[in-house]
Amino acid sequence: MPSAATPRFSVIIPVYGVEGYIRECLESITSQSYPDFEIIAVDDCSQDSSGAIIDEFAARDARVRAVHREQNGGIGAARNTGVEHARGDYLLFLDGDDSIRPGSLEALARRLGEARDPAILVFDHVRTHVDGSVEPSRSGPILAGIRGEEVDPVDHLELLRLFAVVWNRVYRRDFFTTGGFRFTDGLYEDALMVYTTMAAARRVAGLEYVVVEYRQRRQGSSMRSSSPRKHFVIFEQYQRVFDQLEGRPGLDEYRKIVFERMVSHFLYTLARGFRIPRSHRRAYIREAGKLYRRNEPKGFTPPPGITGLKFKVLRTGSYAAFESLKAANGTRETTFRALGRSKRWGGRKALKTYYAVQRRLPVDENLAVYSAYWGRTPGCNPLAVHEAAKKVAPKLRGVWVVNQAYAGKLPAGITRIAPATFGYWKAMARAKYLVNNVNFPDSVVKRPGQVHLQTHHGTPLKRMGMDQQHYPAVARSMDFDKLMERVDRWDWSVSSNQHSTEQWERVYPAPFRTLNTGYPRNDVYYRAGAEDVRRIRGALGIAPGKKAILYAPTVRDHQRDAFVSRLDLARFARELGPDYVLLVRAHYFYGADRELSALAERGALVDVSRHPSVEELCLAADALITDYSSIMFDYANLDRPIVTYADDWEMYRTCRGVTFDLLSGEPGDTPGVIATTEDELIEAFRGGAWAAEPAAELRRAFRERFCAWDDGHAAERVARAVFLAENTPTPPVVPVAERTPAPTPEAAETVTTRPEHITS
Repeated sequence: MPSAATPRFSVIIPVYGVEGYIRECLESITSQSYPDFEIIAVDDCSQDSSGAIIDEFAARDARVRAVHREQNGGIGAARNTGVEHARGDYLLFLDGDDSIRPGSLEALARRLGEARDPAILVFDHVRTHVDGSVEPSRSGPILAGIRGEEVDPVDHLELLRLFAVVWNRVYRRDFFTTGGFRFTDGLYEDALMVYTTMAAARRVAGLEYVVVEYRQRRQGSSMRSSSPRKHFVIFEQYQRVFDQLEGRPGLDEYRKIVFERMVSHFLYTLARGFRIPRSHRRAYIREAGKLYRRNEPKGFTPPPGITGLKFKVLRTGSYAAFESLKAANGTRETTFRALGRSKRWGGRKALKTYYAVQRRLPVDENLAVYSAYWGRTPGCNPLAVHEAAKKVAPKLRGVWVVNQAYAGKLPAGITRIAPATFGYWKAMARAKYLVNNVNFPDSVVKRPGQVHLQTHHGTPLKRMGMDQQHYPAVARSMDFDKLMERVDRWDWSVSSNQHSTEQWERVYPAPFRTLNTGYPRNDVYYRAGAEDVRRIRGALGIAPGKKAILYAPTVRDHQRDAFVSRLDLARFARELGPDYVLLVRAHYFYGADRELSALAERGALVDVSRHPSVEELCLAADALITDYSSIMFDYANLDRPIVTYADDWEMYRTCRGVTFDLLSGEPGDTPGVIATTEDELIEAFRGGAWAAEPAAELRRAFRERFCAWDDGHAAERVARAVFLAENTPTPPVVPVAERTPAPTPEAAETVTTRPEHITS
């Protein structure tokens, strides 16, 4: 624990829009072996759940302080707020989407002691990319050059060639505060802080240790999400640098290096089309030329080669001259742009001519295309959204993409379009809204004006999205570049709970907006009444008074060809006895299973693998047995017993990856009784543990964590947000403690009314 007055480190984290990353960031610090630190996490009025997450950490760890600003002020203002609250000897600035490696604080503390508390200690970092690769920095030789020394940066100008950010160094707090250093508003604030503090420091030390993992986000970072004009603040920031260096003796060579770094930064920014698009380049180059001429030090010599030529042309501020240079020599920016264009649009020629023609016609504002599970029977979240849309947006027409194999099983009132037909291509080209719980095919081109709603189809226990790159069992069959091209089409992502929100935003790094509404498909668990439960059980052949146990295991990525039960179904059904009915649902990836069919024909169990509605099966069941299937999160809404049968947990966790420890036995992680062998599972039912109070206590905590937004109105909230553009979709979420789920089968035999506070 840190000392009450002065911990060794104050780790300052500005927090805004990082709910998918801030948990990992904080855990990377709180898990450090070196204990003498405090964390000051500054919520800059984040519009997501980042503020709640830092509050959660502060509530359980005294070293974490959550500070909430009253007004959004940007990353600089948030850092200043952190400094004002800091008590540590040293300030370590860390962005909320980055993390530090194990042993970092101990290595920093050791080096600071060796160097007798320098004003600044610089250290190494790596860049981590969305594809899982790790890119080393170029800092190694520079840090090695001052190994074991404490130096004055004015005499070691190579230190100015370190990446100019504040998070690859720690600052002695008294040096920082007595020097009057404060962060400015806007982007590129790090450059001003780095070059002015290095000029003021007389003793700087280095540490050849990778401390920070600098996450390279595809989307969502301030650099990528800011408007082009906001990037023009780079000129103001660098002018402030030279204004502060002006007139200070002994800094002539220092200014030359800073000037070279400035111009290189201008060129780097210009080469990023997402920062400075073509429409803004003329103005950008003009301003860059002005700043170049205003601050060019006497005796400055541009670098040799093409880089120096770019310097000279930029000095003129002439857009025409710069474009001529680019045409003659090519630039990295041009190469990147061409590469991006080829990846994005390369498949256009393969699309049907008819589809291309239809995309040139107006978007139909009142048409929505729905699909679920790659063209299977309409269901899941898209179907619930469709039903809600009929009520809240009655002018909206909905059509469904359904494969021929499922065409004969359509619910009443569904209009079907067949894939790869003229009607399909017309609908895909003209519809305003495209709704799916998986991705539409790669051949679908998102045109301007269209809105893609991704509803997902489960809470992620297993690793998803870009996380799957680290697990060969699934990664070998995936093209992650193609995956992210599909994700880039999303406008909206539906989330069932906070856990899902954090996972989706991290593993699918794209600029979609999250709908924290709950899962539409789970509405039925609060709307169904006793009559519905009796009807469903009757259709399944479950006699009154019988206990129906639903066994629904998930798929194994290493075993996709055929369903192989990890449970001796005949034995288990026999051991349950005549008062129980075993319902078995194999994952939809599997085809018909002969053994399962044979057992069903003998009356040992009921094979419900092809039943069109998993929600109805859940309503019919008195209890659920599953392993790692997301059905557990949905079933928890019913507040009925859940038994986890996990005989291969270690293998699954190793081969597939998991997002939390389902078998920890801790409240919020485990939904009920755990069985890792068949005998343990049988005993759980024989001895009554499956329905006992300890299991119910675990289930209550599990519901609080994973069913927080499922209240019977999720579909309406989604429909209002997407189809009616309501900023605050109604109705508000009903707290878990105030909800009444559908009656249990036992209660349904005597109860005849629906829950009073839920209307259909």
